[in-house]
Amino acid sequence: MNDLVRQHTALSESDLEWLHLLVSEWQLLSDLSFADLVLWVPTRDGTRYVSVAQMRPNTGPTSYQDDMVGHLVPRGRRPLLDAALDEGRIVREGDPEWREEVPVRVESIPVRREGRVLGVIARNTNLLTVRTPSRLELTYLQSASDLAQMIAAGSFPFPGQQVDMDASPRVGDGLIRLDADGVVQYASPNALSAYHRLGLASDLVGHHLGKTTDELAPARGPVDEAMIKLASGYAPRETEVEGSGGVIQLRAIPLKPKGTRIGSLVLLRDVTELRRRERELITKDATIREIHHRVKNNLQTVAALLRLQARRMDSPQGRDALNEAVRRVGSIAIVHETLSQNLDERVDFDEIADRVLSMVSEISPGTVSCRRTGRFGILDAEVATPLSMVLAEIIQNALEHAFAPGEQGRVELSAVRSAGSTVKRGEGTRSDARLLITIQDDGCGLPEGFDPRRAGNLGLQIVRTLVEGELGGGFDMVAAPVRGTRVLLDIPVEPLK
Repeated sequence: MNDLVRQHTALSESDLEWLHLLVSEWQLLSDLSFADLVLWVPTRDGTRYVSVAQMRPNTGPTSYQDDMVGHLVPRGRRPLLDAALDEGRIVREGDPEWREEVPVRVESIPVRREGRVLGVIARNTNLLTVRTPSRLELTYLQSASDLAQMIAAGSFPFPGQQVDMDASPRVGDGLIRLDADGVVQYASPNALSAYHRLGLASDLVGHHLGKTTDELAPARGPVDEAMIKLASGYAPRETEVEGSGGVIQLRAIPLKPKGTRIGSLVLLRDVTELRRRERELITKDATIREIHHRVKNNLQTVAALLRLQARRMDSPQGRDALNEAVRRVGSIAIVHETLSQNLDERVDFDEIADRVLSMVSEISPGTVSCRRTGRFGILDAEVATPLSMVLAEIIQNALEHAFAPGEQGRVELSAVRSAGSTVKRGEGTRSDARLLITIQDDGCGLPEGFDPRRAGNLGLQIVRTLVEGELGGGFDMVAAPVRGTRVLLDIPVEPLK
């Protein structure tokens, strides 16, 4: 719609915002009217109309099989559009228009904003299935007529009240028509069922909706005047009401076809099961976070016990082995601590990488600086846990073996992540995104004849096992171009969102 309005019309940005506000609301008018809506806006030179938006009803058959958005028609071809635009009033024709052997009733509703007519809504009703209307259909049509008059007068939609139609109640979910005093004139079967679930034992018609709703909500001490006013439809508002048996979502729409409120529409939806499932998910999320928190605490307890044991060791080799175990346990604890603060099993690994660097640096010579460049991004927990251990092992190995005691140096950790995509491989799919990690130091370099794939120390065995076995990636250690050692990791990851 933005492109069409800016290309063909002279409307301002504020006018365009008004049209967006209208389009966000007009599913309501379409459903109440059982009709298709097409928004026509005059072109910049005033010789044609361009259709910038279209809506089909959920409550009846469509009048247009084709998409009308982007169509241009010359002024004069559709007299109802001309009359509505020029005279600023709703225009109806007597005889239906035939389209592909389907009779269609056509009406034109001017769209007014601040005294100016911006465009015209063509309301097209398929008459092929017309029958004697029920009380529900008559209420729908009367409400649609009131809304159409408000659009023509510029009082609907309500400024500053843009509604998410995916989340708000719709006409078919439940509808209540109130008079000017807030007394129920009509309640659809779905609306009545929703109130019965709240605990209502009688009919709604003839009762004051605000007071009835307040009585069905749990006792909150003094009478909730705000709830009574909202459910009475005095202002355009949305809320949820929870009773002993369920939860309903309410949306109040004041009806002012001639400037004075004559009543209100209340749309409502029974969201009991939806809220129950949300609460279950919240409970599960809280349980998972608590598990991660307890695992982190247990790991920290294990690390503390290992540190105590290391202090009592007389053997330097035994003390070093226990300190290495403390570091490995600590790298896993960092991941669980991060997971305990998230709502899903995914973590921002940049934060974890920085904490691993800090942890390893604390127990290493202070003359060697460590820093990170690049971004790891968001990783699944099943990748983050082994990867944190891998980084801790490699960085610790560099700090221990690349530099002599007191020697100054630098260890740099860098990450490059490709965007990637999900590609089909055989009968399944897999990601071709990669995370390329480089850990480089400027130390003494690798010993003569060193083969990282055959080196027998425990740290490198852990790295190889985790990278190649658990992460399904590649691992290599090579001499740096100038001085020192470069470790290369190539790990498959999920594509960037």
